[in-house]
Amino acid sequence: MKYAAAWADIACTVLETPYPYGAAHASSGPDDVDVTPDRLHPAFHGSYDWHSSAHMQWSLVRLLTLAPDQVGRRPIDVLDKRLTPEAIATEAAYLRARSSYERPYGWAWAAMLVAAGRQTQWADVLTPLGEVIADLVLAWLPRQAYPVRHGVHLNSAFALALLHEAYGDLQRQDVVDAIRARALEWFGEDTAYDTRFEPSGTDFLSPALSEAELMRRVLPDEEFATWLAAFLPGLGTDAHLHLLDVPITDNSGDGQLAHLSGLALSRAWQLRTIAPALPDVADVLKAGADRQVEAVLPTVTDGDFMSTHWLVSFALLADQA
Repeated sequence: MKYAAAWADIACTVLETPYPYGAAHASSGPDDVDVTPDRLHPAFHGSYDWHSSAHMQWSLVRLLTLAPDQVGRRPIDVLDKRLTPEAIATEAAYLRARSSYERPYGWAWAAMLVAAGRQTQWADVLTPLGEVIADLVLAWLPRQAYPVRHGVHLNSAFALALLHEAYGDLQRQDVVDAIRARALEWFGEDTAYDTRFEPSGTDFLSPALSEAELMRRVLPDEEFATWLAAFLPGLGTDAHLHLLDVPITDNSGDGQLAHLSGLALSRAWQLRTIAPALPDVADVLKAGADRQVEAVLPTVTDGDFMSTHWLVSFALLADQA
């Protein structure tokens, strides 16, 4: 794997960078104001915030699985310090006590970490975290009347796609079935999606492609091809071509503008996964994906911390699609 060593190195570096850190902790009173990162979140500190710490640890587990000889011992040492029974118990209790914390984006990445770790030395340690998130998902989905369709953390389709994958791997059919039912209810009848207003200024997801990537998972291949042709008619020919273009990115250290580098990578991932459903334009979609990865690849390891603290995960999604 070409970039495994460099990606593992930067993931370890940002996880070992304690500050800046955005706790996103809602204090319940004057005695609940200590947001020291490793006290509040003994597993998911570093890497700027809870969800980034979770998905950069997922990145390390995936890299250890894909290219163990290239990444060396450092990722294991980093993970061993965080993925302890005590730390995960603290994180699970925190989530259970705050049922909307990191919903749904952080949940999805933490579940992906649990699933990636299921055949590693951290499998048993991570199991309680996966169980808590499963309970939270099953309680949340019936109450969420409408999907969130914008291009940042609350996007429903992106989170459901990752949760569907994670709980499929974890053999939690009840969670998978609940996600599939909600996806079909929310998105199954969507047609002629208007992408003219993508992207918004701080997007790291394409609402259109995130929805398509979710529906790819919950529909049989032939049904998905029919759905996609109706949802994004002309994709790869005379319509939606801006989804294949490299977004204008920013590596100045502005965390919100840094999102646009992630947009390039998430688009690349999603274009590659949906391309087989459109065989006549599959090469066009894959070429668009390649352009976007190539444009932002240097930022993944050599950018400002506000880029490097999270981009490896999205680069991995694109690389493995």
